[in-house]
Amino acid sequence: MSDFDFASLSLPDAQLKNLSDLGYAAMTPIQAASLPHALAGKDLIAKAKTGSGKTASFGIGLIEKLNPRFFGVQGLVLCPTRELATQVAKELRRLARYRDNIKILMIAGGQPIGPQIGSLEHGAHIVVGTPGRIADHLRKGTLQLDQLNTLVLDEADRMLDMGFIDAIAGIIEHTPASRQTLLFSATYPDEIAAISARFQREPITVSVEAQHSETQIEQRFYRCDRAGKSRALIHWLERHRPESTLVFCNTKQGCDDLRYELEQAGLVALALHGDMEQRERDEMLVRFANRSASVLIATDVAARGLDISDLPAVVNYDLPRQADTYVHRIGRTGRAGQQGLALSLFSESEQYKIDLISDYQGRPIEPKDPDLRPLDPQEAFLPPMVTLMISGGRKDKVRPGDLLGALTGDAEIPGSAVGKIDIADYSAFVAIERSVAKKALGRLINGKIKGRRFKVRML
Repeated sequence: MSDFDFASLSLPDAQLKNLSDLGYAAMTPIQAASLPHALAGKDLIAKAKTGSGKTASFGIGLIEKLNPRFFGVQGLVLCPTRELATQVAKELRRLARYRDNIKILMIAGGQPIGPQIGSLEHGAHIVVGTPGRIADHLRKGTLQLDQLNTLVLDEADRMLDMGFIDAIAGIIEHTPASRQTLLFSATYPDEIAAISARFQREPITVSVEAQHSETQIEQRFYRCDRAGKSRALIHWLERHRPESTLVFCNTKQGCDDLRYELEQAGLVALALHGDMEQRERDEMLVRFANRSASVLIATDVAARGLDISDLPAVVNYDLPRQADTYVHRIGRTGRAGQQGLALSLFSESEQYKIDLISDYQGRPIEPKDPDLRPLDPQEAFLPPMVTLMISGGRKDKVRPGDLLGALTGDAEIPGSAVGKIDIADYSAFVAIERSVAKKALGRLINGKIKGRRFKVRML
């Protein structure tokens, strides 16, 4: 019997037949790695991307533990968007077909709360929902989680990106300490480790990727004169169009000068250095992290502590003076098994730095000339997202769910078009797909958030 055979698990024959009827021929790698622990009642951190079969990874164990005669909520699945919650609830209903009278409710923002209250009054075994709306029901007393035995945080990294950490913490306060907590995340930033330490008990970590694989970074070195560096960089950016590029300069003035040159070429670039006010620095980091600016130009000091997942490229516009700084800089790309690219531009006077890096890495460096061939006419190189800034924040009781509801409700903007949501004390930032940004801006300007009007502008 294969380790990927569902029959290797202690599942009822009726469920094995159901899985076969549903087309579940064999376990995916993440299912094989996580299901035995989930069925054993262990807390779990599972690194899994959408499409890897993760719903069954938590759903099969979740359904197996249910007491169908008790109509209190025994399982809760938190998802970042209404669309994902709908998809998860649908799949859980299919997985539960072998059991009679199992009720699974989907509760999310962007829908009237009245019918949801009515459904909850009739009881449910499993609730799937978004953090904002689940928190609303807990405040109203229309949802009880005191008998919960399994909590699932699905796409936990996305929920943190969207600013739901406070809502999640508040929800967990309403659950028993004895619950099983399963955390699924496509990436594993420091915030995921922090939330696990806070809410899980001795979790087992599983991943279909090697935990300590060497980062895959392609290193390129372009030889060009000092005056030609910006031209070489602009040409490279427009040819390869990486979604996010972190560019290092050695001086604050160099950051500002390069930003001006890139903007003159029609690129969306930001600068980050120590002469900026904290408010400005925070705004720049928000815009780069939420993918509404393709290029961030920074000094080493300003970039300290900057953690952007899935960073495709790092550029050394100025090579650092120490080889270990170079290695630290390029290590920001190629993480979590992703392919990364590190591009370094250098003039003849910087050859000694190339020699230092070569000696430090123990391998020769073969510089190339930059590709400056004319580009075919193409659309402007614009980032995929746009940031909307709202003049209300945490002190105004504005929560991520309020903004998500305002955009996905009457505005009919899909939740998948809403990116990272950041809430500061007196302002909030929402990343929105460029194609619907003007519609979203109009909706927030002309509509209300928490029954109030706030100033909104596009950054």
